[in-house]
Amino acid sequence: MEQNILAPQPELSPLEHDVLEEYERLANNMKQLAAALEQLAAKPSLEITDGLRELERRTSLAFTLLKTSVYSIVLQQEFEGDDDATTTTTTTRGQPR
Repeated sequence: MEQNILAPQPELSPLEHDVLEEYERLANNMKQLAAALEQLAAKPSLEITDGLRELERRTSLAFTLLKTSVYSIVLQQEFEGDDDATTTTTTTRGQPR
């Protein structure tokens, strides 16, 4: 397993020694994680790349649908606004535009 770098020191309490050992294990785990992440970053797997492409397609589709919905709502509001203006003109003047 891992070699303990810290030698027991008489001036440390048992709790302090245990805390230092935990920090040592944490540091080793962080080094292993950094190495794994570096390896993944250097050679992205085909599965990750394909997954990101699919995510990009779906995100693009959702964005397009959102824009279409917003545009439809804006057109509907403009159409209803024109109807209200025509109705107001008809009732105030007695003749449609």
